[in-house]
Amino acid sequence: MDADKTIDCVGLYCPMPIVKTAQAVKKLTQGEVLEVVADDKGIKSDMPAWAEKTGNEFLGVEEDGGEIKVYVRKKAD
Repeated sequence: MDADKTIDCVGLYCPMPIVKTAQAVKKLTQGEVLEVVADDKGIKSDMPAWAEKTGNEFLGVEEDGGEIKVYVRKKAD
């Protein structure tokens, strides 16, 4: 999936990937996609919950070995 920005959260564990995501999404413009790369399996359930709570759009998960990539589109302001 194409992303406008990528953040690396490998080695970070709950709640840091969500904290870093929230910070990064603030810097995006409406409709841009953020890719979050992590190795904490909790992100697969945490990110959809965070997106729903904040009104952002959860786009999906890709897994490659131990690396997990999640995608979120910034909501309209």
